Amino acid sequence: MKISKYRDAEPSQEMPGVVKREVISAATGAPNFCMRVFEVEPGSATPWHAHPWEHEVYVLAGEGVAVSEGGETPVTADSVVFVPPNEQHCFRNSGSVVLRFICVIPLVE
Repeated sequence: MKISKYRDAEPSQEMPGVVKREVISAATGAPNFCMRVFEVEPGSATPWHAHPWEHEVYVLAGEGVAVSEGGETPVTADSVVFVPPNEQHCFRNSGSVVLRFICVIPLVE
């Protein structure tokens, strides 16, 4: 078992206003999944993208919208989001504080 604080993971700037930390990954010994913590500044958004794997999101703090081709859905602390494979999506902070969420994806080779 390994235990750490998410802020111990090295942050990477995904784009202006968006920071990602890979808190559990192959580098920490996980064989199947990668857990990431995103912090999105007010007015910023993750990239609009799609990929062939599913992922699961748990919102820790803040408020925003989960955006897909079908529209926008508000999310706040304790919201959970399932993004199926190949669905175009992004997350945008619509609030006045940092939108922080956990995103879990399969390890991709």
